[in-house]
Amino acid sequence: MKPVRGPESDVRPLEYEVRGPKSDAKDRRPRTPDLGLRTFLLLIMAGGLLGLYPLQKMIDREFGPGQSQHEELMLLPSESRVSRLAGGYSGLMAAIYWTRAVQYYGRHRLAHAKDFALLGTLLDTATDLDPHLLIAYRFGSLFLAGRPPEGAGDPQRAIYLLQRGIVANPDYWRMWEDLGFIYYWDVKDYARAARAFQTGSERPGAMPWMRVLAASVAAEGGEVQTSRVLWSEISRSAENEAMRHSAQMHLAALDAQEALRKLNDLIALYQRKEGRAPRSFHDLVAAGYLRGVPLDASGEAFVIGPDGRAELGPKTRIDLGMGE
Repeated sequence: MKPVRGPESDVRPLEYEVRGPKSDAKDRRPRTPDLGLRTFLLLIMAGGLLGLYPLQKMIDREFGPGQSQHEELMLLPSESRVSRLAGGYSGLMAAIYWTRAVQYYGRHRLAHAKDFALLGTLLDTATDLDPHLLIAYRFGSLFLAGRPPEGAGDPQRAIYLLQRGIVANPDYWRMWEDLGFIYYWDVKDYARAARAFQTGSERPGAMPWMRVLAASVAAEGGEVQTSRVLWSEISRSAENEAMRHSAQMHLAALDAQEALRKLNDLIALYQRKEGRAPRSFHDLVAAGYLRGVPLDASGEAFVIGPDGRAELGPKTRIDLGMGE
């Protein structure tokens, strides 16, 4: 995140001499410069955090007493009001609105809500205040694109947010990566996905595999193997645990889909050879078709449903929809 600057101050840089260890045991004077510098930095950080409170109260006063708890009043409807309230602290204000966006998303997701109507506006406000707030573009686009209740189910709004972020941060290749993934999985527009990966691969510092993704999507867009390549790459290179976990869950869903296909083929083979439908996978184990009852990636056993086809067990943690 871009460093936040308040009004100019008259504080001058600390001047001190860095000394190596001395062998003279008599010189035991405490080295205070490092401690003073750390104290100085902590005071700056504390001042910035304390500054959030009056800014928050200022926002609430703008909308009238007793109304600050309503989500509809968390928004600043015009750029002039945003600028007037932010003053010289647009970075801090952006942090407030990014925090509110995360809280809004979290509450709605925990409540399994399907309407995230205010999410896009909160993210727009945060990124208007700080166009270089990279985390808001990247995670905000995930919040917007995910299908309810995992997200707002609005990939077009996610694309719009990322496009704004790319304009403000044209050399940050990761946003082209995010844009390509949304085009690929959520919009199923493989041509645009390939172009996004290709364009991102040309940005400074881009990983070499971006070109591989561009070529794979262009050649085999929509294929299961291509999806596996994409999710495997995210799992390998994710910058945080949340993204890595999401990639692993998508890979588990792809594995489960493939396992179900093979298990249904075995069920059909059993019926042809044995002349009856199996009641459970224990029948296939007993007849030698399987070595043991098959388990999914979460450790839960596959079952045979009422329609005679293989399906995930009732306690599985795998969502097959993540493999689509």
